[in-house]
Amino acid sequence: MCQLLGMNCNTPTDIVFSFEGFHRRGGLTDHHADGWGIAFFEDRGCRLFIDDRPSVDSPLAKLVRDYPLKSMNVIAHIRKATQGEVRLANAHPFMRELWGRYWIFAHNGDLKDYRPATGQYYRPVGDTDSERAFCAILEALRQRWDEMPDEDALFETLARLTAEIASHGVFNFMLSNGAFLAAHCSTNLYYILRQSPFNKAHLVDDDLTVDFAQITTPHDRVAVIATLPLTDNEIWTQLSPGQLILFKDGIPVR
Repeated sequence: MCQLLGMNCNTPTDIVFSFEGFHRRGGLTDHHADGWGIAFFEDRGCRLFIDDRPSVDSPLAKLVRDYPLKSMNVIAHIRKATQGEVRLANAHPFMRELWGRYWIFAHNGDLKDYRPATGQYYRPVGDTDSERAFCAILEALRQRWDEMPDEDALFETLARLTAEIASHGVFNFMLSNGAFLAAHCSTNLYYILRQSPFNKAHLVDDDLTVDFAQITTPHDRVAVIATLPLTDNEIWTQLSPGQLILFKDGIPVR
């Protein structure tokens, strides 16, 4: 299956270190070679890069590695196709507009016999179960509310929609509108919170170490979420199957 990477912070931060290890799983240290993508929120704007080539040798991936974009919410994905052809329209993350904001979604898993009704506002462009699920979630939210609801009501409804879709199979996903990042675990999903006092971190997929104490301030706080831990000298927290977490300002708040 695919792999996910997310970052949520309290101040704009680059994801270069984590992406350096993550992109290697797209064809070098792992077999997720059916395309990749990454989205960076900048206030209400969003930079989206997708490619149907393996991330390990994608020129776009090199651009991302060489260009330290700073963001408070990032979602990345490397694909191992289960449903849908290997083509650009099926590359994650997917992006749509809702309530005057861009929403980004990426999925790891396989949804069996999942064919939601055709939406009035949101319809898939490609032929993946992932994009169908994303469109179904946004369709349900827009049908219920004309404007952005309060966070408690949104989280409660998202949890209900997630449980319904997850009944069809494996539904690990990340979802963000630039104000928060939601992560749901069906099988494998881990996160780590980095805050003062910062320590050194060493990548699993490359012999690279960074001392975060040298490049951060005492006020910085970063949550990194991934399908599998990216470092081998830090303690990552594993989400439980069925668990949905909302990250905001670098910490889980719901």
